[in-house]
Formats: sequence, C-alpha cells, structure tokens
Amino acid sequence: MSEVQQDAVQAALATVIDPEIGRPVTELGMIDSVDIDGATVRVHLLLTIAGCPMRSTLVDGVEKAVGAVEGVNSVEVTTGVMTDEQRRRLRQGLRGDADELPNPFNDPTSRTRVYAVASGKGGVGKSSVTVNLAAALAARGLSVGIVDADIYGHSVPHMLGSDDRPTPVDDMIMPPQAHGVKMISIAHFTEGNAPVVWRGPMLHRAISQFLTDVFWGDLDVLLLDLPPGTGDIAISVAQLLPQAELLIVTTPQAAAAEVAERAGSITQQTRQKIAGVIENMAAMVLPDGTTMEVFGSGGGQIVADRLSVITGTPVKLLGSIPLDPKVRLGGDDGTPIAISDPSSPAGAAFGAIADTLARRQDSLAGVSLGLNPKR
Repeated sequence: MSEVQQDAVQAALATVIDPEIGRPVTELGMIDSVDIDGATVRVHLLLTIAGCPMRSTLVDGVEKAVGAVEGVNSVEVTTGVMTDEQRRRLRQGLRGDADELPNPFNDPTSRTRVYAVASGKGGVGKSSVTVNLAAALAARGLSVGIVDADIYGHSVPHMLGSDDRPTPVDDMIMPPQAHGVKMISIAHFTEGNAPVVWRGPMLHRAISQFLTDVFWGDLDVLLLDLPPGTGDIAISVAQLLPQAELLIVTTPQAAAAEVAERAGSITQQTRQKIAGVIENMAAMVLPDGTTMEVFGSGGGQIVADRLSVITGTPVKLLGSIPLDPKVRLGGDDGTPIAISDPSSPAGAAFGAIADTLARRQDSLAGVSLGLNPKR
C-alpha cells in the first residue's frame, strides 16, 4: 500500500468510537500497531482491561471501518491489554492527574441537567419513573446517565436488564450501559442480593464516589434515583449537587400526596429547585377505552399546587403516568415500556415528560452570534 492508503487506514480507525468513553480509539491510545501487507491490514488493538465487555464491539467496529477503505480486501484484528502505565496515561488524558477528582457536574461549564427523582414514601414507582425517563431521553438521542442513589433499595441495573460490571481504568470507573443509558449502582459492587448495612458517612462517600470516580463523559442529563424520604442521602445529594432539580413522584392518592409534599418541602432548607411533579399510577386505561381510578385522582396536581405555595414559585404537574401492568413487566424484564411500547398510554406519557426535560443547561436563545448578512 502507498502512504496515501496508510493515511486512509488511520482516518478510518479515527472513526471507531469507544462506546464506554465516547472518543475515537486512536485518540485513546488503543491502536498499538497497524501492519499493511498488500490488500491485508492487520490491526493490534489494546483493551483497557482483560475481559473488556466492549471487546467484540470494538473489534467489529475496527473491521468494518478499515474494511471500507479502498483497496483493502481483508482485515485481521488482534487484541492485547494496556499496561498499567498506558492506563494511567489514559486516565490522565480523560480526567487529569489530580489526586482528588473533582465533581464534574459542579463545574460552571457543565451543560448537564441534573434531576434528583424523589418521593416522600416508598411504593410510588419512583425507580420505574427514573429508568423509563432515562430510556426515553436516550431514545431521543441524548446522552443519559443514572446514579442509583437508593443504596439500601437499589434496583436500577435489574430494571434496565443489565448484569454487567463497571470497568476499572486505573482509579477511574467506566459505567455499564443498557438501552443507551450509563448507570452506576451499589449493586455493581455487592455479591448477589447481599444487603448494604451502612450509616450516614459511608452513604455520603458512596454517592460522592459515584459522581467523581465514574467517567460519565459529556452527559446531557443525569438522573439520580433517590431513596424515599428526606434522610441522609437526600441531604448528601443537596450538598454534592446543589444545582440538581427535584422531580417529585407521587400517586393520585391523597395520603401519598401529603407525604410527597414533604419530599418537595426539603427545598426550603436545601435551596434546590423543583423541576416538577410526576403523578404515577394514575387512571388505568381498560381494553374498552374506559378508565378506572384505582388510586383515586388529583394527587399530583394537589402536590404541585401546595409546593407552589410553599416555595413561592410555580411548580408544574409534568404529567400523569397511567397504571399499566406493562410498566411492571418492563421493569422485571429489563426493557422499559418507554422504549418497548412507546405508543401505549404509559409509554406515551413517559415520552411526553421526557420531551419536556430534553433540553440542555445552556441555550443559544437570545445570544448574538456576531453574524452579519453579506451584501
């Protein structure tokens, strides 16, 4: 092959994106060597760790990209593993070499919208709301992550159908992905269904490490699935992510609405904003088109109205998710209804709320770009 064809191979490799990091493999130092022998190209690819879960994806990407180069008849890809020094350089290139990693979401230049999904009590479907909103946002082309902040009652990996483990790169953690959503959970660090028996300081440290030690990349939206109530983790999230906006989840039941109001009232002390209220388990749509209000009606609007008075700012009811057995089935099977059946009443409701949330922190609205029409 000529030098021009060599350049073409390198250009093709630069189009292969590492799915965990979101950057070209050439930029990450993952291409160890390229050997061109006539119409055959041999590529030696370095994986971050032995048993890398993305191995087949990366190999297939290299084969497809290089195979499309003019004059190439065959592509042979072999794999190796980065040395400790190579992993250290990769980590430094991505996160810098500071001993204490900063919280990237508190960076003034961060464009990530952070939503903490909260409820006053358990059993209102907060985790179902979190994973369905995340899946719906990812399906709309956004880069989305979930922090499973419910340390004692973690369920996000199961509800997203993932049993993958995080990938360590030096002192950095690459989060698993499912349905286009990055996630981190204490479930990734426990064996089986072992309980987590921790107190306040350890809970705070766990949430802090989920934010700082995990390489999230450039997220559009980060969702945190909080435990119910206003305990240690809710306070820690307010301290670690003061810009996080609360999504309050309730059911239509009046008693549940009263408890949900307390979860939103925490903003009076934490000075956080409330993005809105989501009413889950609203009227069930029956096969004949009629509805049945299993848990009553109006709870979501009641919470929104009360929080508007308490906070002194308008709080909107973002939407009502109808009670649907498919939501539960999707959580059990690991395929959220927001993507498995987006046209269903529940799927469409999740989609409508996702559309409301699908906007970035910054906007070009009203900003002059300094452009003048050419005469």
